[in-house]
Amino acid sequence: MGNESFNIEEDKSFIRQDADYHKLLAFQKAECIYDITYYFVHNFLQKGDRTIDQMLQAARSGKQNIAEGSVDGITSKEMEIKLLNVNRGSLHELLLDYEDYLRVRGLEQWKINDPRCIKTRIFTAKHNDSAIYREKIKERSDETIANIAITLIHQCEVMLKGLIEWKKKEFVKNGGIREEMTRKRKRSFM
Repeated sequence: MGNESFNIEEDKSFIRQDADYHKLLAFQKAECIYDITYYFVHNFLQKGDRTIDQMLQAARSGKQNIAEGSVDGITSKEMEIKLLNVNRGSLHELLLDYEDYLRVRGLEQWKINDPRCIKTRIFTAKHNDSAIYREKIKERSDETIANIAITLIHQCEVMLKGLIEWKKKEFVKNGGIREEMTRKRKRSFM
């Protein structure tokens, strides 16, 4: 090894160690969406309906890809951004399922300026604990639950777009793992 010394504390700063996606508001929103969807499909769709699995998988993917992207982002910013975008696609698929549910059953999708929609947006903007939704939706109709889910999906979409833009800027500014390795290598020779 020569004169070089290995310092584990320095090495920890070399590759980001944190991947606590639980703190991301987008993940928290996605978890709320999953929990609402789980309740919704098991209470309002007919057993055997293929839409149950499709909606659950889209909701699950909407949550899991944030977690996977966050962990993969430790060594691959590109993969992190790709998975966040896959997440957006999954949530759009789920959004369409909720919109279809309302449309084909003659139920109302709330307009953006509808007082119920405004009230829901205010509530969902402040509450990211899925336990609150799991409890409150038990008292709501299928129309109301679908509209709550739609609202949460739109909010999560805005958060994901912002997160993706932030990750892109971070990559442009700092590069990825190769650039980090090069900087570390250059510092060790100084």
